[in-house]
Amino acid sequence: MDSGWKGKVLLIGGLVGALTGLGAAYLIISKSQEHDEPPRIGAGDGLRLALLLLGLVRQIGELGAGQEE
Repeated sequence: MDSGWKGKVLLIGGLVGALTGLGAAYLIISKSQEHDEPPRIGAGDGLRLALLLLGLVRQIGELGAGQEE
């Protein structure tokens, strides 16, 4: 197997994560501009988002599991 695959995976994952974060920030900004006030994200919203992201990362981590040669 190619020895540079780990770097490629990290680069692609970093780019996807950065683009996803930028997209989420854009959505928050556009939604707050509708109301002409800064976004208010409470502790409950942050906790729900953190749990959602942990579940997503766990699912992504399981993508390669069970595919042993």
